[in-house]
Amino acid sequence: MISRILVILTFAIGAFACLAAPAPAQDDIREHRSCTTCGMDRKAYGYSRMLIHYRDGGRAGVCSLHCAVTELDANKRRPVTSILVADRDTRLLIDAGKAIWVIGGRKRGVMTQRPKWAFGTEAAARSFIAANGGTTANWAEALAAAQGEIAPTSH
Repeated sequence: MISRILVILTFAIGAFACLAAPAPAQDDIREHRSCTTCGMDRKAYGYSRMLIHYRDGGRAGVCSLHCAVTELDANKRRPVTSILVADRDTRLLIDAGKAIWVIGGRKRGVMTQRPKWAFGTEAAARSFIAANGGTTANWAEALAAAQGEIAPTSH
């Protein structure tokens, strides 16, 4: 009887620890809960958030591609080492340059009139397009589309 209780207790503690442990993909949200550009809650916009790593070790967490472009424009002279974006479906951060982007469609975008979503796989992007419309794009095309919506600041 006592061994059975210990097994159940051990299982319950292990299950609770798994639930209580932060998911590695969410570490950036804990570190940068609010968008550095607009102040929006990055957890609420976890499907569109981005994380910019600068060579000097600094990081900027933003809610969307729109705010990433604004952040990058404000820091033109600061070298970037990587830009990560959330996969719209899984919310896991992936390399923005390797993502399959979808531009347009019926799903309302974040901080933009013309939505731009990132996906980790071509299949996920195609599935999204079948349900919501839009067209696939690469990182350069998605970035250019977002940059075209924002007036450059003078620095």
